[in-house]
Amino acid sequence: MIGYLLLVAAIVSEVAGTLALRVAARGGVSFYAVVVVGYMLAFTLLWGTLRHGIPLGVAYGIWAAAGVALTAVMSRVLFGEPLTRTMLGGIALIAVGVLLVELGANH
Repeated sequence: MIGYLLLVAAIVSEVAGTLALRVAARGGVSFYAVVVVGYMLAFTLLWGTLRHGIPLGVAYGIWAAAGVALTAVMSRVLFGEPLTRTMLGGIALIAVGVLLVELGANH
C-alpha cells in the first residue's frame, strides 16, 4: 500500500515539474527551480516505490501513463491547450494498456 502511495506522489511531483516547465518556457524563469525540485522528488519517490516491492514494469508503466494523461488534462485546465476526442481516446488506450501490464504482472 505504501508503495502505491509513493507512486501517486511521484506522479503528482512529475506532473507539477512538467507543468512548471511550461510556465518557465513562457518566461517564468523562477519556475525552473520548481521543475528541478519536482523531477528530483518524482525520481526519489519512484525509487521508494520500487523499494516497497512494486515491480519496475508496473511502477514505470503507471507513472508514465498517468503522467501523460494528467499532464494533458491539466494543460487544458491551466493553459487552455487542446484536449481533443482523439487525445481522450489515446488516454483511454493508455489506461487499458497499463491495466493489462498490471494484470499481467499479477498473473
